[in-house]
Amino acid sequence: MDLQLFEEKIGYRFKDKKLLERALTHSSYANENKLPHDNERLEFLGDSVLGFVTAEYLFEEFKSRQEGALTKLRAAVVCEKSLFKFAEKIALGDFILMGKGEELTGGRNRPSIVSDAFEAVIAAMYLDGGIDVVRPYILSFIKDAVKREANFKDNKSLLQEEIQKQKGNTLVYEEIGEFGPDHEKVFKFVVKLNGKAIGSGEGKSKKEAEQAAAGDALSKM
Repeated sequence: MDLQLFEEKIGYRFKDKKLLERALTHSSYANENKLPHDNERLEFLGDSVLGFVTAEYLFEEFKSRQEGALTKLRAAVVCEKSLFKFAEKIALGDFILMGKGEELTGGRNRPSIVSDAFEAVIAAMYLDGGIDVVRPYILSFIKDAVKREANFKDNKSLLQEEIQKQKGNTLVYEEIGEFGPDHEKVFKFVVKLNGKAIGSGEGKSKKEAEQAAAGDALSKM
């Protein structure tokens, strides 16, 4: 494992190289080599640091959104799938120390292992350099992810918040059609407020079509 090359990839030089090595040590490697530490404790801390920095950013960036919408947005941004994508940008899987059995079964490309290692690296940076070092590093990954999620996945939540400002309102999403071949099917949905259509949208999945309908309704409101 070339620690110096990995440091170049993340743009940070560790004062304590053992912290970085521990962050990259999977439990399977530690067990095979009878090492006292793996990266699981660091992963625990990194999860909290990542969550805090993301929450802090969302709190400042979306001043009009309520707690529920922010919680959903944070969960989407720091989920395993997102972390795995972040880790791929720095080829993190290539640097993880893992047992022979784990490696033979595709461990370097397993999202659970790689995303956990990403969180462990976050923790190692935090312990080595402090929050002022790790915050910009985290933001370099999450800002684009936040934009994507905020612009698409939160439309239904935002619409729900808007209509709840008046008691007794009811939202219903209805599928009104689908077209195209099975492998490229497109769904069309309408969203109704108290039985009256207020928006419509299309998507490659039913969820995507519902979000599009909600976005259409928001734009009209």
